[in-house]
Amino acid sequence: MKPTIGRIVHYHSYGTPGGEFKPAPRAAVIADIHDDEEISVVVLNPSGLFFNKAKHAPDDKPTPGHWNWPPRE
Repeated sequence: MKPTIGRIVHYHSYGTPGGEFKPAPRAAVIADIHDDEEISVVVLNPSGLFFNKAKHAPDDKPTPGHWNWPPRE
């Protein structure tokens, strides 16, 4: 699939260096497209919004700091 503005993706957080918070998937909305791999996302966190640029995860597998398509269930 091709990313388009307004689509929902998963952004995977890094977690904290001390391990208090583990990497976790977060819902995100595509806000801008820079090229075929990198997009700007608005990440929906339990404590607020986070804005970031992210590259597509290799093989669409969850990877901290990257985005991927939500799995279909």
